[in-house]
Amino acid sequence: MKHNNNIFEKFSTYEEEFERLERKVLELEHRVEELLNVGRNHLVRVKNKEDVSDDFILSGRKYNDLTPEKAWALYQDIEATFILLDVTARDYKLHKRIPEGVHIPWEEFQARYIEIQNKTTPILVISEDGCNSVLACDFLVKKGYFNCSNVSGGYKFWRGYKQDLKNRSA
Repeated sequence: MKHNNNIFEKFSTYEEEFERLERKVLELEHRVEELLNVGRNHLVRVKNKEDVSDDFILSGRKYNDLTPEKAWALYQDIEATFILLDVTARDYKLHKRIPEGVHIPWEEFQARYIEIQNKTTPILVISEDGCNSVLACDFLVKKGYFNCSNVSGGYKFWRGYKQDLKNRSA
């Protein structure tokens, strides 16, 4: 009988190892798919003749980090087509939101991101200080949105927001 138990123990051990390897293969498949999506993202940007740095492509970055100045210039460009996505927290007090912005609070974002139906239109993402917008960009890229840009520093450094504050205090 001892011999039979040994076979079952080995079988159980092999089964556990097989399940572990199966999980690892699934993880690797997911990672490869993610990397392919990043590559597709880069190809779409190059095809659309966007200004994409070599570093952006070589490092495999998933989204752009725009300086507040670059983001403001894009916002002011009447020829530019983009969706302005505001992911500031629901309780974040702003004296004025960007009028063209689509506001989806970060707390609701995972449930409501599908409101952004076009996955290829450039998306400019802003938040309080740039933290939630980084999370939103990363999330959107994983969901297949190919053209996300984070506004670094968020509203704290958004030129239009700072100008409005100066005008209100004058």
